Amino acid sequence: MAIDRTPDLKRCRALGIEPTLIGRSRKSKRQVHRTMRKVSEYALQLKEKQKAKFIYGVLERPFRNYYDKAKKMPGVTGENLLILLERRLDNVVFRLGFSNTRRQARQFVTHGHITVNGKRVDIPSALIKAGDVIAVSEKSQSKEVFKILKETNNALSAPAWLESDQANLKGSVVRFPTRDEIDVPVNEQSIVELYSR
Repeated sequence: MAIDRTPDLKRCRALGIEPTLIGRSRKSKRQVHRTMRKVSEYALQLKEKQKAKFIYGVLERPFRNYYDKAKKMPGVTGENLLILLERRLDNVVFRLGFSNTRRQARQFVTHGHITVNGKRVDIPSALIKAGDVIAVSEKSQSKEVFKILKETNNALSAPAWLESDQANLKGSVVRFPTRDEIDVPVNEQSIVELYSR
């Protein structure tokens, strides 16, 4: 699998997003002075796509597949794209508060710590449906990392489209999210315009 080894804080600075959005608590103290220059419309659209890919941890080919799927769905293509990205299993695990970052959630899924409707699923890109029950497996709950998460993440509140039982590390998908409930700072219309060229 392809790995982007660019430092996270450098990517955040280049894309203009807060490091806290990807689960990083610290900010870079380095000051960067750039000269102002006119940015083309294409560059702005590309930046929005790169932002979405970076936040959700998706590479180009799967991201394009999500776009093609969103285009075939009824409704607004850009909103459908973000809803599909939110429905990824690794993102749902992160949103439920079972991990500190999406990357950590992805690792939990691939290592077999997460179950969907009682069955172990180790594919982070698996799309979750309404009514699905996501939980940390019984065997994994005794691990130190999950004991700490139980104690520290009680303050985290899951979005309205999810129902979280932090004490048992279990949650369910009540319904699909709406665009208003997706708090990522991405202009999805720019992504649609980029792919429509």
